Amino acid sequence: MKNLILIITIFAFGAVNAQNIDKSDWAAGVPEGCTSVTVGKSASFDGSVMTSHTDDSHKTRSWMDIKPATKNNVEEGMKMYKRTSTGERAMPSYAHQEIGEIPQVEYSYQYINTAYASMNEHQLAIGESTFGGRPELQSDKGIIDCQRLCIIMLERCTTARQAIQLSGDLLKEYGWNDAGECLTIADPKEVWHLEIVGSGKDKVGAVWVAQRVPDDHISVNANASTIKEIDLKDGEYFMASDNIYKVAEENGWWKKKHDIFKFNYVYAPKSRLSMASRRREWRAFELVAPSLHLDPNGQDFPFSIKPDTLVTLDKMVEIFKDYYAGTPFDMTNKFVVADDSGKMVKSPLANPFMPYDANKLHQINGGWGWLGERTIARWYTMYGTIIQCRSWLPDMIGGVEWLAMDNIASSIYIPVYAGTTDLPESYKTPGRTEGFTRESAWWAFNRMGTLAAQRWGDMHQDVDAVWNPMQKELFDKQVKFEEDALKLYKESPEKCSEYLTNYSIKWGNIVVEKAWKLGDDLWTKYDEKF
Repeated sequence: MKNLILIITIFAFGAVNAQNIDKSDWAAGVPEGCTSVTVGKSASFDGSVMTSHTDDSHKTRSWMDIKPATKNNVEEGMKMYKRTSTGERAMPSYAHQEIGEIPQVEYSYQYINTAYASMNEHQLAIGESTFGGRPELQSDKGIIDCQRLCIIMLERCTTARQAIQLSGDLLKEYGWNDAGECLTIADPKEVWHLEIVGSGKDKVGAVWVAQRVPDDHISVNANASTIKEIDLKDGEYFMASDNIYKVAEENGWWKKKHDIFKFNYVYAPKSRLSMASRRREWRAFELVAPSLHLDPNGQDFPFSIKPDTLVTLDKMVEIFKDYYAGTPFDMTNKFVVADDSGKMVKSPLANPFMPYDANKLHQINGGWGWLGERTIARWYTMYGTIIQCRSWLPDMIGGVEWLAMDNIASSIYIPVYAGTTDLPESYKTPGRTEGFTRESAWWAFNRMGTLAAQRWGDMHQDVDAVWNPMQKELFDKQVKFEEDALKLYKESPEKCSEYLTNYSIKWGNIVVEKAWKLGDDLWTKYDEKF
Protein backbone atom coordinates (compact mmCIF):
# COMPACT_ATOMS: atom_id res chain seq x y z
CA MET A 1 0.00 0.00 0.00
CA LYS A 2 2.85 2.36 -0.80
CA ASN A 3 0.57 4.94 -2.44
CA LEU A 4 -1.57 5.21 0.67
CA ILE A 5 1.48 5.51 2.89
CA LEU A 6 2.81 8.24 0.60
CA ILE A 7 -0.41 10.22 0.92
CA ILE A 8 -0.41 9.99 4.70
CA THR A 9 3.27 10.94 4.81
CA ILE A 10 2.71 14.00 2.62
CA PHE A 11 -0.06 15.32 4.86
CA ALA A 12 1.79 14.48 8.06
CA PHE A 13 4.84 16.36 6.77
CA GLY A 14 2.70 19.44 6.21
CA ALA A 15 1.22 19.24 9.69
CA VAL A 16 4.58 18.83 11.45
CA ASN A 17 6.28 21.62 9.53
CA ALA A 18 3.37 23.99 10.03
CA GLN A 19 4.05 23.82 13.75
CA ASN A 20 7.86 23.86 13.77
CA ILE A 21 8.94 26.41 11.15
CA ASP A 22 9.35 30.10 11.91
CA LYS A 23 6.27 32.08 10.88
CA SER A 24 8.01 35.44 10.95
CA ASP A 25 7.13 36.58 7.44
CA TRP A 26 3.68 35.07 7.31
CA ALA A 27 1.80 38.30 7.89
CA ALA A 28 -1.67 38.78 9.33
CA GLY A 29 -4.44 37.78 6.97
CA VAL A 30 -2.34 35.51 4.77
CA PRO A 31 -3.67 32.16 6.07
CA GLU A 32 -7.11 33.18 4.83
CA GLY A 33 -5.43 34.01 1.56
CA CYS A 34 -6.50 34.74 -2.01
CA THR A 35 -5.69 33.22 -5.39
CA SER A 36 -5.12 35.09 -8.66
CA VAL A 37 -4.57 33.55 -12.09
CA THR A 38 -3.50 35.69 -15.05
CA VAL A 39 -3.59 34.92 -18.78
CA GLY A 40 -1.76 36.66 -21.64
CA LYS A 41 -3.69 37.53 -24.79
CA SER A 42 -2.01 34.82 -26.91
CA ALA A 43 -2.72 32.19 -24.26
CA SER A 44 -6.49 32.81 -24.08
CA PHE A 45 -9.14 31.26 -26.27
CA ASP A 46 -10.32 34.55 -27.79
CA GLY A 47 -7.34 36.89 -27.48
CA SER A 48 -8.53 38.49 -24.26
CA VAL A 49 -6.13 39.37 -21.45
CA MET A 50 -7.35 37.97 -18.13
CA THR A 51 -6.80 38.54 -14.46
CA SER A 52 -8.78 37.08 -11.58
CA HIS A 53 -9.20 37.00 -7.82
CA THR A 54 -10.80 35.03 -5.02
CA ASP A 55 -11.33 37.18 -1.95
CA ASP A 56 -10.74 34.37 0.53
CA SER A 57 -11.71 36.12 3.74
CA HIS A 58 -15.02 36.32 5.53
CA LYS A 59 -13.85 39.51 7.23
CA THR A 60 -13.94 41.72 4.13
CA ARG A 61 -17.28 43.24 3.16
CA SER A 62 -19.90 41.18 1.36
CA TRP A 63 -21.60 43.98 -0.56
CA MET A 64 -20.46 45.66 -3.80
CA ASP A 65 -21.61 48.42 -6.11
CA ILE A 66 -20.59 50.57 -9.07
CA LYS A 67 -18.79 53.82 -8.25
CA PRO A 68 -19.64 56.34 -10.98
CA ALA A 69 -17.19 58.62 -12.70
CA THR A 70 -16.83 61.74 -10.57
CA LYS A 71 -15.67 65.32 -10.92
CA ASN A 72 -13.78 66.03 -7.71
CA ASN A 73 -12.92 69.09 -5.70
CA VAL A 74 -9.12 69.08 -5.92
CA GLU A 75 -8.90 71.25 -2.81
CA GLU A 76 -10.13 68.25 -0.78
CA GLY A 77 -7.72 65.37 -0.33
CA MET A 78 -8.44 61.70 -0.98
CA LYS A 79 -8.71 60.05 2.43
CA MET A 80 -6.57 57.03 3.29
CA TYR A 81 -7.55 54.35 5.81
CA LYS A 82 -5.90 51.60 7.82
CA ARG A 83 -7.68 48.26 8.19
CA THR A 84 -8.20 47.49 11.87
CA SER A 85 -9.70 44.75 14.01
CA THR A 86 -13.41 44.09 13.82
CA GLY A 87 -15.74 46.66 15.26
CA GLU A 88 -19.10 46.21 16.98
CA ARG A 89 -20.70 44.03 14.35
CA ALA A 90 -22.88 40.95 14.16
CA MET A 91 -20.10 38.88 12.58
CA PRO A 92 -16.28 39.18 12.31
CA SER A 93 -15.51 41.94 9.80
CA TYR A 94 -12.84 44.56 9.27
CA ALA A 95 -13.19 48.16 10.37
CA HIS A 96 -11.22 51.07 8.90
CA GLN A 97 -9.55 54.01 10.59
CA GLU A 98 -8.69 57.22 8.76
CA ILE A 99 -4.93 57.87 8.88
CA GLY A 100 -4.25 60.60 6.33
CA GLU A 101 -4.87 61.77 2.80
CA ILE A 102 -3.21 62.21 -0.59
CA PRO A 103 -3.94 64.93 -3.18
CA GLN A 104 -7.19 64.47 -5.07
CA VAL A 105 -7.45 64.45 -8.86
CA GLU A 106 -9.91 66.50 -10.86
CA TYR A 107 -11.69 63.51 -12.40
CA SER A 108 -12.16 59.89 -11.26
CA TYR A 109 -13.13 57.03 -13.56
CA GLN A 110 -16.06 54.71 -12.94
CA TYR A 111 -15.15 51.35 -11.38
CA ILE A 112 -16.62 48.16 -9.91
CA ASN A 113 -16.39 48.64 -6.16
CA THR A 114 -15.75 45.18 -4.76
CA ALA A 115 -13.84 44.78 -1.46
CA TYR A 116 -10.70 45.06 -3.60
CA ALA A 117 -11.79 47.38 -6.42
CA SER A 118 -11.60 45.28 -9.58
CA MET A 119 -12.23 47.00 -12.96
CA ASN A 120 -12.80 50.49 -14.32
CA GLU A 121 -14.55 51.90 -17.38
CA HIS A 122 -11.32 51.70 -19.43
CA GLN A 123 -10.86 47.92 -18.96
CA LEU A 124 -8.12 48.34 -16.40
CA ALA A 125 -8.55 45.30 -14.14
CA ILE A 126 -6.97 44.10 -10.89
CA GLY A 127 -6.68 40.85 -8.93
CA GLU A 128 -5.01 40.49 -5.52
CA SER A 129 -3.14 38.04 -3.31
CA THR A 130 -1.35 38.72 0.00
CA PHE A 131 2.07 37.12 0.57
CA GLY A 132 3.17 38.79 3.79
CA GLY A 133 6.91 39.33 3.47
CA ARG A 134 9.41 40.20 6.19
CA PRO A 135 7.63 41.77 9.19
CA GLU A 136 10.51 44.18 9.81
CA LEU A 137 9.64 45.91 6.52
CA GLN A 138 6.18 46.94 7.64
CA SER A 139 5.77 50.54 8.73
CA ASP A 140 2.96 52.53 10.29
CA LYS A 141 4.43 55.70 8.83
CA GLY A 142 2.96 54.97 5.40
CA ILE A 143 -0.69 55.78 4.67
CA ILE A 144 -1.55 53.73 1.52
CA ASP A 145 -2.82 50.17 1.93
CA CYS A 146 -3.74 47.57 -0.66
CA GLN A 147 -7.46 48.31 -0.87
CA ARG A 148 -6.88 52.04 -1.25
CA LEU A 149 -4.17 51.46 -3.87
CA CYS A 150 -6.59 49.43 -6.00
CA ILE A 151 -9.07 52.32 -5.90
CA ILE A 152 -6.37 54.87 -6.75
CA MET A 153 -5.29 52.84 -9.79
CA LEU A 154 -8.81 52.43 -11.12
CA GLU A 155 -9.90 56.01 -10.49
CA ARG A 156 -6.82 57.53 -12.14
CA CYS A 157 -5.35 55.13 -14.72
CA THR A 158 -6.21 53.54 -18.05
CA THR A 159 -3.35 51.03 -18.54
CA ALA A 160 -1.45 48.54 -16.40
CA ARG A 161 1.89 50.30 -16.94
CA GLN A 162 0.41 53.65 -15.97
CA ALA A 163 -1.10 52.10 -12.83
CA ILE A 164 2.24 50.58 -11.77
CA GLN A 165 4.17 53.78 -12.40
CA LEU A 166 1.62 55.91 -10.53
CA SER A 167 1.68 53.46 -7.64
CA GLY A 168 5.46 53.67 -7.46
CA ASP A 169 5.39 57.46 -7.35
CA LEU A 170 2.70 57.66 -4.67
CA LEU A 171 4.19 54.92 -2.49
CA LYS A 172 7.57 56.62 -2.55
CA GLU A 173 6.05 59.87 -1.29
CA TYR A 174 3.26 58.65 1.03
CA GLY A 175 4.39 55.17 2.01
CA TRP A 176 2.99 51.63 2.10
CA ASN A 177 0.95 50.65 5.14
CA ASP A 178 0.25 46.96 4.62
CA ALA A 179 1.76 43.48 4.47
CA GLY A 180 3.43 42.20 1.31
CA GLU A 181 0.90 42.19 -1.53
CA CYS A 182 0.70 41.03 -5.13
CA LEU A 183 -1.63 42.92 -7.46
CA THR A 184 -2.28 41.30 -10.85
CA ILE A 185 -3.00 44.21 -13.20
CA ALA A 186 -4.44 43.76 -16.69
CA ASP A 187 -5.49 45.92 -19.61
CA PRO A 188 -6.51 44.90 -23.15
CA LYS A 189 -2.85 44.52 -24.21
CA GLU A 190 -0.96 42.95 -21.31
CA VAL A 191 -1.01 41.74 -17.71
CA TRP A 192 1.53 42.35 -14.93
CA HIS A 193 2.19 41.10 -11.41
CA LEU A 194 3.11 43.91 -9.01
CA GLU A 195 4.62 42.80 -5.68
CA ILE A 196 4.94 45.37 -2.89
CA VAL A 197 6.48 45.36 0.58
CA GLY A 198 7.28 48.17 3.00
CA SER A 199 10.70 49.83 3.13
CA GLY A 200 11.29 49.33 6.86
CA LYS A 201 9.94 50.14 10.30
CA ASP A 202 9.27 53.86 10.86
CA LYS A 203 10.11 54.61 7.22
CA VAL A 204 7.91 56.16 4.53
CA GLY A 205 8.15 54.40 1.20
CA ALA A 206 7.96 50.94 -0.32
CA VAL A 207 9.98 48.32 -2.15
CA TRP A 208 8.25 46.96 -5.22
CA VAL A 209 8.84 44.98 -8.37
CA ALA A 210 6.62 44.27 -11.37
CA GLN A 211 6.93 41.51 -13.95
CA ARG A 212 4.89 41.17 -17.12
CA VAL A 213 3.34 37.83 -18.00
CA PRO A 214 4.41 36.84 -21.55
CA ASP A 215 1.51 37.02 -23.98
CA ASP A 216 1.49 33.25 -24.55
CA HIS A 217 1.78 32.36 -20.85
CA ILE A 218 -0.35 32.12 -17.73
CA SER A 219 0.78 32.91 -14.20
CA VAL A 220 -0.58 32.42 -10.70
CA ASN A 221 -0.16 34.00 -7.29
CA ALA A 222 -1.41 32.04 -4.29
CA ASN A 223 -0.17 34.01 -1.27
CA ALA A 224 3.52 33.62 -2.02
CA SER A 225 5.93 35.98 -3.71
CA THR A 226 6.76 34.47 -7.13
CA ILE A 227 8.95 37.08 -8.82
CA LYS A 228 12.53 35.85 -8.77
CA GLU A 229 15.39 37.10 -10.97
CA ILE A 230 14.76 40.44 -12.64
CA ASP A 231 16.33 42.39 -15.50
CA LEU A 232 15.58 46.08 -15.12
CA LYS A 233 17.23 46.79 -18.47
CA ASP A 234 14.32 44.96 -20.06
CA GLY A 235 11.58 47.52 -19.63
CA GLU A 236 9.14 45.44 -21.64
CA TYR A 237 8.96 42.88 -18.85
CA PHE A 238 10.28 44.43 -15.63
CA MET A 239 9.85 47.52 -13.48
CA ALA A 240 10.96 48.17 -9.89
CA SER A 241 11.41 50.80 -7.20
CA ASP A 242 14.77 52.58 -7.21
CA ASN A 243 15.57 51.20 -3.73
CA ILE A 244 15.04 47.53 -4.53
CA TYR A 245 18.73 46.59 -4.19
CA LYS A 246 19.68 49.18 -1.57
CA VAL A 247 17.19 47.97 1.07
CA ALA A 248 18.27 44.36 0.52
CA GLU A 249 21.96 45.22 0.98
CA GLU A 250 21.42 47.47 4.00
CA ASN A 251 19.59 44.68 5.82
CA GLY A 252 22.11 42.00 4.90
CA TRP A 253 19.60 39.96 2.89
CA TRP A 254 21.65 40.10 -0.32
CA LYS A 255 25.28 40.72 -1.26
CA LYS A 256 25.75 42.19 -4.70
CA LYS A 257 29.11 40.54 -5.38
CA HIS A 258 28.15 37.06 -4.21
CA ASP A 259 24.42 36.43 -4.58
CA ILE A 260 21.99 36.21 -7.48
CA PHE A 261 19.19 38.64 -6.71
CA LYS A 262 15.79 36.93 -6.45
CA PHE A 263 13.02 39.16 -5.15
CA ASN A 264 11.07 36.38 -3.42
CA TYR A 265 14.17 34.99 -1.68
CA VAL A 266 15.21 38.44 -0.50
CA TYR A 267 11.92 40.02 0.56
CA ALA A 268 9.60 37.06 1.31
CA PRO A 269 11.88 34.04 1.82
CA LYS A 270 9.45 31.92 3.79
CA SER A 271 6.23 32.53 1.89
CA ARG A 272 7.60 30.39 -0.95
CA LEU A 273 7.82 27.42 1.45
CA SER A 274 4.12 27.39 2.29
CA MET A 275 2.40 24.19 1.19
CA ALA A 276 -0.87 26.16 1.13
CA SER A 277 0.67 28.31 -1.62
CA ARG A 278 2.85 25.84 -3.48
CA ARG A 279 0.10 23.27 -3.90
CA ARG A 280 -2.25 25.83 -5.42
CA GLU A 281 0.45 27.03 -7.81
CA TRP A 282 1.09 23.45 -8.86
CA ARG A 283 -2.60 22.69 -9.31
CA ALA A 284 -3.35 25.75 -11.44
CA PHE A 285 -0.38 24.97 -13.70
CA GLU A 286 -1.22 21.26 -13.77
CA LEU A 287 -4.77 21.96 -14.96
CA VAL A 288 -3.59 24.00 -17.97
CA ALA A 289 -0.27 22.26 -18.75
CA PRO A 290 -0.29 18.63 -17.59
CA SER A 291 2.45 17.91 -20.13
CA LEU A 292 4.95 19.67 -17.83
CA HIS A 293 4.55 16.96 -15.17
CA LEU A 294 5.29 19.44 -12.39
CA ASP A 295 6.01 17.97 -8.97
CA PRO A 296 3.05 18.57 -6.59
CA ASN A 297 5.55 18.74 -3.73
CA GLY A 298 7.86 21.06 -5.65
CA GLN A 299 9.11 24.52 -4.82
CA ASP A 300 10.04 27.54 -6.92
CA PHE A 301 7.69 26.83 -9.80
CA PRO A 302 8.22 29.07 -12.85
CA PHE A 303 6.81 32.58 -12.66
CA SER A 304 4.69 31.71 -15.68
CA ILE A 305 4.17 28.82 -18.09
CA LYS A 306 2.80 28.23 -21.58
CA PRO A 307 -0.48 26.25 -21.41
CA ASP A 308 -0.92 23.10 -23.50
CA THR A 309 -4.07 24.56 -25.07
CA LEU A 310 -5.64 28.00 -25.12
CA VAL A 311 -7.26 28.91 -21.82
CA THR A 312 -11.05 29.20 -21.96
CA LEU A 313 -13.52 30.66 -19.50
CA ASP A 314 -14.54 27.09 -18.68
CA LYS A 315 -10.95 26.29 -17.76
CA MET A 316 -10.71 29.35 -15.53
CA VAL A 317 -13.89 28.32 -13.74
CA GLU A 318 -12.53 24.78 -13.39
CA ILE A 319 -9.39 26.13 -11.71
CA PHE A 320 -11.31 28.21 -9.18
CA LYS A 321 -13.80 25.45 -8.37
CA ASP A 322 -10.96 23.00 -7.78
CA TYR A 323 -10.47 21.08 -4.53
CA TYR A 324 -7.89 18.59 -5.86
CA ALA A 325 -10.51 16.10 -7.06
CA GLY A 326 -8.88 13.06 -8.64
CA THR A 327 -5.46 13.72 -7.12
CA PRO A 328 -3.79 12.13 -4.07
CA PHE A 329 -4.76 15.29 -2.16
CA ASP A 330 -8.50 14.88 -2.62
CA MET A 331 -10.31 13.95 0.58
CA THR A 332 -13.91 13.65 -0.65
CA ASN A 333 -15.64 10.34 -0.17
CA LYS A 334 -15.63 9.58 -3.90
CA PHE A 335 -11.86 9.47 -4.20
CA VAL A 336 -10.03 6.18 -4.73
CA VAL A 337 -6.37 5.32 -5.24
CA ALA A 338 -4.61 2.23 -6.53
CA ASP A 339 -2.82 0.00 -4.04
CA ASP A 340 0.26 -2.04 -4.96
CA SER A 341 -1.84 -4.80 -6.53
CA GLY A 342 -3.66 -2.33 -8.77
CA LYS A 343 -6.91 -2.60 -6.82
CA MET A 344 -8.78 0.68 -6.41
CA VAL A 345 -9.37 1.50 -2.75
CA LYS A 346 -10.72 4.52 -0.93
CA SER A 347 -8.22 7.02 0.40
CA PRO A 348 -7.76 6.82 4.18
CA LEU A 349 -8.46 10.56 4.25
CA ALA A 350 -11.80 10.23 2.42
CA ASN A 351 -14.83 11.82 4.09
CA PRO A 352 -18.25 13.17 3.08
CA PHE A 353 -17.42 16.79 3.85
CA MET A 354 -15.68 19.54 1.91
CA PRO A 355 -11.97 18.62 1.88
CA TYR A 356 -10.76 21.42 4.14
CA ASP A 357 -12.90 20.12 6.99
CA ALA A 358 -10.97 16.85 6.87
CA ASN A 359 -7.74 18.81 7.20
CA LYS A 360 -8.73 19.76 10.74
CA LEU A 361 -9.86 16.20 11.43
CA HIS A 362 -6.42 14.89 10.49
CA GLN A 363 -4.58 17.84 12.10
CA ILE A 364 -3.25 19.13 8.79
CA ASN A 365 -4.08 22.78 9.55
CA GLY A 366 -6.10 23.25 6.37
CA GLY A 367 -4.54 26.53 5.32
CA TRP A 368 -5.04 28.21 8.69
CA GLY A 369 -1.47 27.32 9.72
CA TRP A 370 1.62 28.77 8.10
CA LEU A 371 2.48 25.73 5.98
CA GLY A 372 -0.98 24.12 6.09
CA GLU A 373 -2.62 22.38 3.17
CA ARG A 374 -5.56 24.08 1.49
CA THR A 375 -7.48 23.87 -1.76
CA ILE A 376 -8.11 26.60 -4.33
CA ALA A 377 -11.86 26.62 -3.61
CA ARG A 378 -12.53 27.66 -0.01
CA TRP A 379 -15.60 27.97 2.17
CA TYR A 380 -14.55 31.42 3.41
CA THR A 381 -14.35 33.04 -0.03
CA MET A 382 -16.36 36.26 -0.03
CA TYR A 383 -16.50 36.62 -3.83
CA GLY A 384 -14.49 35.74 -6.91
CA THR A 385 -13.75 37.44 -10.23
CA ILE A 386 -12.53 36.40 -13.66
CA ILE A 387 -11.97 39.50 -15.78
CA GLN A 388 -11.59 39.65 -19.57
CA CYS A 389 -10.00 42.72 -21.20
CA ARG A 390 -10.44 42.82 -25.01
CA SER A 391 -8.84 45.30 -27.37
CA TRP A 392 -11.16 44.75 -30.33
CA LEU A 393 -14.29 45.98 -28.54
CA PRO A 394 -15.26 49.37 -27.10
CA ASP A 395 -14.21 49.61 -23.46
CA MET A 396 -17.72 49.39 -22.06
CA ILE A 397 -18.24 46.01 -23.78
CA GLY A 398 -14.65 44.78 -23.98
CA GLY A 399 -14.17 44.68 -20.24
CA VAL A 400 -16.30 42.02 -18.58
CA GLU A 401 -15.97 40.89 -14.98
CA TRP A 402 -17.37 37.44 -14.30
CA LEU A 403 -18.49 37.74 -10.69
CA ALA A 404 -19.33 34.92 -8.26
CA MET A 405 -20.42 35.10 -4.63
CA ASP A 406 -19.05 33.01 -1.74
CA ASN A 407 -17.38 29.58 -2.25
CA ILE A 408 -16.65 29.26 -5.97
CA ALA A 409 -17.13 25.47 -5.82
CA SER A 410 -20.80 26.01 -5.03
CA SER A 411 -21.36 29.25 -6.96
CA ILE A 412 -21.80 30.65 -10.49
CA TYR A 413 -20.23 33.59 -12.34
CA ILE A 414 -22.44 36.32 -13.84
CA PRO A 415 -21.19 39.04 -16.25
CA VAL A 416 -20.69 42.63 -15.11
CA TYR A 417 -19.40 44.83 -17.93
CA ALA A 418 -17.17 47.89 -17.77
CA GLY A 419 -20.15 49.87 -19.01
CA THR A 420 -22.51 48.50 -16.35
CA THR A 421 -23.71 51.34 -14.12
CA ASP A 422 -25.63 49.45 -11.44
CA LEU A 423 -25.96 46.04 -9.74
CA PRO A 424 -28.95 44.18 -8.26
CA GLU A 425 -30.08 45.50 -4.89
CA SER A 426 -29.15 42.20 -3.23
CA TYR A 427 -25.51 42.60 -4.30
CA LYS A 428 -25.41 46.07 -2.75
CA THR A 429 -26.95 44.91 0.54
CA PRO A 430 -24.47 44.33 3.42
CA GLY A 431 -24.59 40.79 4.72
CA ARG A 432 -22.24 40.64 7.69
CA THR A 433 -22.43 43.85 9.68
CA GLU A 434 -26.01 43.15 10.79
CA GLY A 435 -26.10 39.37 10.40
CA PHE A 436 -28.25 37.06 8.31
CA THR A 437 -30.72 38.64 5.91
CA ARG A 438 -32.62 37.34 2.91
CA GLU A 439 -32.04 40.69 1.23
CA SER A 440 -28.33 39.91 0.65
CA ALA A 441 -27.00 38.05 -2.39
CA TRP A 442 -23.98 36.88 -0.41
CA TRP A 443 -26.15 35.20 2.21
CA ALA A 444 -28.09 33.33 -0.49
CA PHE A 445 -24.89 31.68 -1.68
CA ASN A 446 -23.26 31.34 1.74
CA ARG A 447 -26.31 29.63 3.23
CA MET A 448 -26.58 27.21 0.32
CA GLY A 449 -22.81 26.58 0.14
CA THR A 450 -22.49 26.00 3.89
CA LEU A 451 -25.31 23.48 3.75
CA ALA A 452 -23.80 21.69 0.73
CA ALA A 453 -20.44 21.40 2.51
CA GLN A 454 -21.97 19.14 5.14
CA ARG A 455 -22.36 16.29 2.62
CA TRP A 456 -20.26 17.60 -0.24
CA GLY A 457 -19.55 14.16 -1.69
CA ASP A 458 -23.28 13.84 -2.44
CA MET A 459 -24.59 17.39 -2.53
CA HIS A 460 -22.06 18.75 -5.01
CA GLN A 461 -23.84 16.72 -7.68
CA ASP A 462 -27.10 18.54 -6.92
CA VAL A 463 -25.27 21.88 -6.94
CA ASP A 464 -23.51 21.14 -10.23
CA ALA A 465 -26.78 20.00 -11.81
CA VAL A 466 -28.16 23.52 -11.27
CA TRP A 467 -25.15 25.77 -11.89
CA ASN A 468 -23.26 23.97 -14.68
CA PRO A 469 -26.02 24.25 -17.33
CA MET A 470 -26.68 27.84 -16.32
CA GLN A 471 -22.98 28.74 -16.52
CA LYS A 472 -22.79 27.11 -19.96
CA GLU A 473 -25.81 29.13 -21.07
CA LEU A 474 -24.16 32.37 -19.97
CA PHE A 475 -20.91 31.58 -21.77
CA ASP A 476 -22.68 30.36 -24.89
CA LYS A 477 -24.80 33.52 -25.10
CA GLN A 478 -21.87 35.88 -24.63
CA VAL A 479 -20.96 36.32 -28.31
CA LYS A 480 -24.52 37.00 -29.48
CA PHE A 481 -25.25 39.30 -26.56
CA GLU A 482 -22.13 41.35 -27.23
CA GLU A 483 -22.90 41.54 -30.94
CA ASP A 484 -26.24 43.11 -30.05
CA ALA A 485 -24.55 45.39 -27.52
CA LEU A 486 -22.08 46.56 -30.17
CA LYS A 487 -24.91 47.47 -32.53
CA LEU A 488 -26.49 49.54 -29.78
CA TYR A 489 -23.14 51.15 -28.97
CA LYS A 490 -22.79 52.38 -32.55
CA GLU A 491 -26.26 53.85 -32.28
CA SER A 492 -25.88 55.25 -28.76
CA PRO A 493 -23.30 54.48 -26.05
CA GLU A 494 -25.92 55.46 -23.46
CA LYS A 495 -28.37 52.84 -24.78
CA CYS A 496 -25.58 50.28 -24.81
CA SER A 497 -24.72 51.01 -21.19
CA GLU A 498 -28.37 50.60 -20.20
CA TYR A 499 -28.51 47.30 -22.12
CA LEU A 500 -25.41 45.99 -20.33
CA THR A 501 -26.68 47.12 -16.94
CA ASN A 502 -30.06 45.47 -17.38
CA TYR A 503 -28.36 42.23 -18.39
CA SER A 504 -26.18 42.14 -15.26
CA ILE A 505 -29.13 42.96 -13.00
CA LYS A 506 -31.32 40.35 -14.71
CA TRP A 507 -28.80 37.55 -14.26
CA GLY A 508 -27.89 38.65 -10.75
CA ASN A 509 -31.51 38.39 -9.71
CA ILE A 510 -31.90 35.01 -11.44
CA VAL A 511 -28.93 33.36 -9.72
CA VAL A 512 -29.73 34.78 -6.28
CA GLU A 513 -33.29 33.49 -6.47
CA LYS A 514 -31.96 30.12 -7.64
CA ALA A 515 -29.40 30.01 -4.78
CA TRP A 516 -32.14 30.50 -2.18
CA LYS A 517 -34.25 27.76 -3.78
CA LEU A 518 -31.29 25.40 -4.11
CA GLY A 519 -30.57 25.78 -0.41
CA ASP A 520 -34.17 24.91 0.39
CA ASP A 521 -34.04 21.92 -1.96
CA LEU A 522 -30.87 20.55 -0.38
CA TRP A 523 -32.32 20.90 3.09
CA THR A 524 -35.44 19.04 2.02
CA LYS A 525 -33.69 16.24 0.12
CA TYR A 526 -31.06 15.50 2.77
CA ASP A 527 -33.02 16.31 5.94
CA GLU A 528 -33.04 12.70 7.19
CA LYS A 529 -29.45 12.01 6.08
CA PHE A 530 -27.58 14.49 8.32
